[in-house]
This record gives sequence, structure tokens and C-alpha cells, in this order.
Amino acid sequence: MTAEKFSGEIATLQKFFEIYCKGKKHNNIKCQKKSVEYQNNQYNYEFQLCDECFKLLEYSILKLENCPHDIKPRCRTCPTPCYEQNEWKKLAKLMKYSGIQLGLNKIKNLFKIKK
Repeated sequence: MTAEKFSGEIATLQKFFEIYCKGKKHNNIKCQKKSVEYQNNQYNYEFQLCDECFKLLEYSILKLENCPHDIKPRCRTCPTPCYEQNEWKKLAKLMKYSGIQLGLNKIKNLFKIKK
């Protein structure tokens, strides 16, 4: 996976995790920093998450860093899944919730009256 694609994957994770954490009104949401090295590039991120969501995000980033596929498949259809079963269930729930929220926001924006 290219460094650009990796950075895009992290941005997607960030959006989904932050929508979930805020939407579920988790306690103690705070700015959490994470540095990631990928293909000799250093990335620094800031996430607005609770501790529980941040731990799952770190786990997801670790799995993304170590993905053995040059062209990353969707994790749902991966021939060699690397997520532990419990983490996979948590992440699937998070992705489903956030995906629905993103879809609803797009629909809401279609019906907003422009001034």
C-alpha cells in the first residue's frame, strides 16, 4: 500500500471513530495524539476520542500498518483476516453506526434550503 493510501485509510478511520464516539456520547472525550511510522514516513495525528475508542483505533492502525496485501482489500472480504474476533465485532458495530450517520448527513444536506 502506498504511503498516500495509508494516510487516506487513517483519515477514514479517524472520521468513523470520531462520529461513533461523539454520537454515542462517550465520557471523557479528549484530544489523543498518535505518531505512526509507515514506509519511512512519520505521521502525527490528533483524535478526539475517549480512551476505549482510542485503544480500538490504535489496534486498527496496527493492523493496517501490518497488512500483508499490496492492494488492501476490504477487511470484510479479506482472504487472510488479522483482527481478533472481539475487536472485529466492535469495529463492525462502529463502522455500521458511523456509515449510517454519514449517509443520513448527506441526505439532510440535500434538503437544506440554500440562502
